[in-house]
Amino acid sequence: MPAKARLKSRPHSGKLRPHEHTSYGALGLIVLIAGVMLSIFTVSIMASASPPPSSSSVSLSGEMPSAPPTTGATITDPTNLQSFSSTPVTVSGTCPPNTLVEIYKNNIFAGSTPCSSNGLYSLQVDLLYGANALTAVVYDALNQAGPTSKVTNVTYNVTVPIASSLLNVNFTATQLVLETSAVYRGTFPNQQLNVPISVLGGVGPFALNVNWGDNTNQVLPSSTNTTVNAAHTYKKPGTFKISIQGSDSQQHVAFLDVAAVVNGQPANIIGSTNSKTSSSNKLLVLWPLYAISVTLVVSFWLGERREKHILAEALRPAPTLRPIGHA
Repeated sequence: MPAKARLKSRPHSGKLRPHEHTSYGALGLIVLIAGVMLSIFTVSIMASASPPPSSSSVSLSGEMPSAPPTTGATITDPTNLQSFSSTPVTVSGTCPPNTLVEIYKNNIFAGSTPCSSNGLYSLQVDLLYGANALTAVVYDALNQAGPTSKVTNVTYNVTVPIASSLLNVNFTATQLVLETSAVYRGTFPNQQLNVPISVLGGVGPFALNVNWGDNTNQVLPSSTNTTVNAAHTYKKPGTFKISIQGSDSQQHVAFLDVAAVVNGQPANIIGSTNSKTSSSNKLLVLWPLYAISVTLVVSFWLGERREKHILAEALRPAPTLRPIGHA
């Protein structure tokens, strides 16, 4: 029969054994390194959120207010009192560079085009029957108007000599006119641009052909005189000429050219903004977690010190009391 194992207890020696505890030195070093790295990350995020001005950097935070243009555009072609038997006609002249030139006929918007870097502009304008008072107005990047040009008076005469080529056109009906807002600024690639086109005069139904200037055409029907919304999305930045041609049931034809300014890609800006927002959100989470971690390490260290003190007091021998009155 196998012998039974017996457990024999050993008497306590009365001595305090070294306490097994966590390596707080290593933990403290880890916490310190994490704090330094978190501080560096925080400083980098704050610096990227408000970068110092630099000659090699570009900021898109806004545009500083400035005075409107003091120099206006001029109309050099056509000349004053010139007559025309066909439309549209070319209107050209001088202008301040980096502005947008708008042409008006009898105070009706007739078209817009950017001023070139050499201070010249040119665009096609559809004339009204009879007298046309042409004026040009320039606008800066803040859409502030400059002085209005001197009036150039021209006449559009529909006469017998050209009637043979336009036999199907009813000149007794109201002329067809297209109108829209003058300036299209601030749109970005891959964002929809809406162009409201007002159809005035003519005899319905109407058909509008919109050439967006990027090899894209759009045909819009309209049964009555109303405002038709044309929408388009450009794929790249630049300045595009939107050419609009309208026709009605009486074969009246109207033209309108408008400039569309498409700014640089917003994807990088949006991505950068989202990245900064994400980093800021991370900071809102990481700093509280770091504070909790430091608090836990310090709390455990203080708790262990207190435990060791209590244990040492419990194992300390009681003092020997000597009887009073004995030598």
